[in-house]
Amino acid sequence: MQRSQQDADTPARHVVVIGGGIAGLAAAHRLVATGLRVTLLEATDRLGGKLMTGDVAGVQVDLGAESVLARRPEAVALAEAVGLSGRLQPPATATASLWTRDALRPMPKGHVMGVPGDPAALEGVLSPEGLARIAQERDLTPTPVGDDVAVGAYVADRLGREVVDRLVEPLLGGVYAGDAYRISLRAAVPQLFEEVQEGGPLLEAVRRIQERAAARQQTGPVFQGLQGGIGTLPGAVGDAVRAGGGEILTETPVLGLTRTATGWTVRTDTGTITADGIVLATPAWSASALLAAESPAASTELTGVEYASMALVTMAFRRADIEGFETLRGRSGFLVPPVDGRTIKASTFSSNKWQWVADAAPDLFVLRTSVGRYGEEDHLHREDGELVAVSLLDLREATGLAARPVDTEVTRWIGGLPQYPVGHHTRVARIRDEVAKLPALRVCGAVYDGVGIPACIASAQRAADEIARDLTGKTTSVPAGEITSEIIATPTLVRGTGSEAGQ
Repeated sequence: MQRSQQDADTPARHVVVIGGGIAGLAAAHRLVATGLRVTLLEATDRLGGKLMTGDVAGVQVDLGAESVLARRPEAVALAEAVGLSGRLQPPATATASLWTRDALRPMPKGHVMGVPGDPAALEGVLSPEGLARIAQERDLTPTPVGDDVAVGAYVADRLGREVVDRLVEPLLGGVYAGDAYRISLRAAVPQLFEEVQEGGPLLEAVRRIQERAAARQQTGPVFQGLQGGIGTLPGAVGDAVRAGGGEILTETPVLGLTRTATGWTVRTDTGTITADGIVLATPAWSASALLAAESPAASTELTGVEYASMALVTMAFRRADIEGFETLRGRSGFLVPPVDGRTIKASTFSSNKWQWVADAAPDLFVLRTSVGRYGEEDHLHREDGELVAVSLLDLREATGLAARPVDTEVTRWIGGLPQYPVGHHTRVARIRDEVAKLPALRVCGAVYDGVGIPACIASAQRAADEIARDLTGKTTSVPAGEITSEIIATPTLVRGTGSEAGQ
């Protein structure tokens, strides 16, 4: 946005963005475009949060989130805006499986985050008794959902626990690394929550969602990755922020925020920075500490946000060593229902799923597993070698793979994913109500409007637009993208390894 001559004679208002994950970067990118002066502060030595690449057997691969939901516009639009449109790639295969009842079974189609519209699609995944339980739903009295309800509790009440344990848990739990019996239906699957508020059969509610999705006739891939890894997106956004005149300081932890008569003082370990506005794009525990003095009520609410931790075990095998394992061919990976008692929760066959990985290392086969979720994090205290060993044991049972990897990398994401329990939406509303009492300060990130990368970006753009309006009295000319939570009626690839979670 071009500044007028009158504006040019007045120093640009200064906004400090705290947090260099994808949310903070997206906010800084948006703010630079409005002509404001922007400084981004990141406590660690790198940008990107849970978006990160690393080297395994000489191949650069994602060690965190690996794809974005393309049916929401924000992430793809940001990638295009920073010059990465030529590197966007959809998955090469979207044939995912469930490892359940001691076999790899095709992922059922025709469901909304594991909640089926057609019970026939669940044959082989559910027992005959589980299928018979679904058939009883039409005879049940309506189940009230009130202001909110746990996904697992509601679905189990309508369709039986098998649907939750065998399908909803691995799918929904994979996204949040959480427990479906705690996760909020309203926050995590809002389309379904809206449909079931009137009562009536849950199966019919799912079918109505599917019919609306089909009527939209959306084309193009559901998910997108980036050649070289989604972990390259933060660097490109950071470069664009700098090119637009923004300043980025890493290894600069923020120790405190203080309101002044004219704005804010930001205290770091090297000094203080004055600011007219603040965008706080940090995890809940950090935001809570920084808001403790100026907004005790918001700080207290933020302390109540719980997080799940997980580990990703990335392994590279010689292709010559895996020849003959047909279970590895053509699949993007598999999810694992926790009820089966396995250690790993999912596996992604990266060399099948991403053509750029296969092209970068034609003699290798790269895959990764995920370990740990909310309430089941003891595994994360194991040594790296132990996590590799238990992953190999489960992989052998699931696929028959008996080869040894030529290289491995264990990445721990401690406190990686905020949990959205029942009532999360009201907690977020209370936080925002309290924060709104502060002048020119906004919050954004995975805590608030969804854990996926597009949701984090939309949250950041909303915060940036509100700050720009507060400081300049003008609305941005850059499309913001509506903050929504789109649920894919039939997930087409394994999402259980932190595939699209951002911060």
